[in-house]
Amino acid sequence: MHIVMFSITPLFPDYDMGGAQKHLRAIALHLAEAGHQVTLLCTARADTPVPFRWHANALVKPILPFKQPFPHPYDTGAHNLAVITQMIGDHLAEADRFYIHDGEWTFSFSYPHLPTVASLRDNVYPETAQGAFQFRGQTLCVPAEYSRQFYLQTAGRFFPDLADRLKVIPNGMNWNRYRSTEPRRILDLIPVDPAQHAIVVHPHRPEASKGAWQTLDVAERLVRDHGVTNLRVLMPKWIGTEGDPGVAAFYDELEAAISARGLREHFVLHPWIPADLIGEYYSLGRVTLVLGNFIEAFGNTAYESLGCGTPAIIARVSSQRDILPEALVDKVDYGDTQSAARIAAEIIQTGRRTADATMAYLHTHYRVDAQLTTYAETILNAQVVEPPRYVYTPISERTRFVLPVWCYRGARGIYHDFRADYTHDAALEQLIDAHPDGFTLADADRDQVMAWYRAGLVVPIG
Repeated sequence: MHIVMFSITPLFPDYDMGGAQKHLRAIALHLAEAGHQVTLLCTARADTPVPFRWHANALVKPILPFKQPFPHPYDTGAHNLAVITQMIGDHLAEADRFYIHDGEWTFSFSYPHLPTVASLRDNVYPETAQGAFQFRGQTLCVPAEYSRQFYLQTAGRFFPDLADRLKVIPNGMNWNRYRSTEPRRILDLIPVDPAQHAIVVHPHRPEASKGAWQTLDVAERLVRDHGVTNLRVLMPKWIGTEGDPGVAAFYDELEAAISARGLREHFVLHPWIPADLIGEYYSLGRVTLVLGNFIEAFGNTAYESLGCGTPAIIARVSSQRDILPEALVDKVDYGDTQSAARIAAEIIQTGRRTADATMAYLHTHYRVDAQLTTYAETILNAQVVEPPRYVYTPISERTRFVLPVWCYRGARGIYHDFRADYTHDAALEQLIDAHPDGFTLADADRDQVMAWYRAGLVVPIG
């Protein structure tokens, strides 16, 4: 079978720009190794000028003239959009299946004749969100229940057929790669001594929402309040930083802040880590920090780290609230760097590693073989189906309102994933407690309810 795959994110022979691309590579290789012909169409970059192969049956074509660098890839001019549409049409004319990674090919008029599957790998980027509203294929795959609920409470309000087309396929980890590994070759890239240094890992993209400023705050508290004077915080430098002024400016700002806090000797900014060294990389650390406000659809880093034996501290943001039960991983409310530093200091001082119960849960629920088998079955068995029906439902006196999946009630109030802040509203919390199945306009002041609705603090159901 010939499967065409689409990725708006650039792809590389030896590196992956993020977790979503790791999973795309794994899915493509799984299908290629099964004998299918896979063609991957992705955005062109100056450093990937020619097609290359991940496998004899998996050809990557970096040919699509989307705008670079990220964000706003569709901001490229209609002439380029026409070229892209033509290229995709040419490839789909010879395809048996179409797979849209991250849902970011939003021109759904191009594939009504072809069995099509998409995955929604994030809950943030506008192209993915538009892809959910525009999808006209058979199955939308999401990596966690949080994302299923998120898209049901947004696009699903207008396309009720999505309830049957959304499919949760949890991310799987290759536990042969993500396991405790003695650091050897990694030390050629990173100038640290695990015998002498208390190493904290911050394995994230250069985006403020990925928690760089929270990690900086924790580092300062570790040195100042907890006496961890041998601290070394590892931060990877993004691929192609020199060609991306926005990323370069981010690192300039970060390095200035590190120096201003007197932490220069405690931070190591190093090259992006190749996939074959990732087990060594995580194993270097005493603890991994995942403290940002990015609204992860799954978020791999905490679980990869735990698989390597290195405990992770995660913020209760989006899917991170649910992927592992509270008893199996250290969690803090977003912004609580004081608690994060206290936990990190305890981990460093005691030398504790990933608990056996946590490791068992990961290996049971997040297996790569289960993920890849399910993706392959979903793509290969896809059929041409009718587009989802658009159904308009007015908000009325019968409408019930509930706290949406993107809001979380914590000690600081109601945390809103998309605003990255807390709301203190006794009236709203009392309504939620009094009406666990949802309250109506008759239960509260209409203008107030609609204000909560417009702020994303409640969502209509029914």
